[in-house]
Amino acid sequence: MKYYFIANIKIHDSDGYMKYIEKAGSIFSKYNGRYLAVDNQPEILEGNWNYSRSVIIEFNSKEDFEKWYRSEEYREILKFRLNSADCDTILVKEVPVRL
Repeated sequence: MKYYFIANIKIHDSDGYMKYIEKAGSIFSKYNGRYLAVDNQPEILEGNWNYSRSVIIEFNSKEDFEKWYRSEEYREILKFRLNSADCDTILVKEVPVRL
């Protein structure tokens, strides 16, 4: 079952955030994660959206997600995102297909 890490991010320090971005993609892929969407101006359908960016990353399993999120290499760059942006993140699981 696939899992999706979803982040809504309000960037307040672009230079600091770029330190995170420079290494994030290679670390995601090492743990079988891949970007599905990155959008700086999503279409707002309902409610308020007070962010700079939305990101969706797919992982092949919860185990892959856990290994990535708890990895030393991710922890080393996570501080750049947390220090340069306000982030609301969630993990959602795929709905099994029923035939």
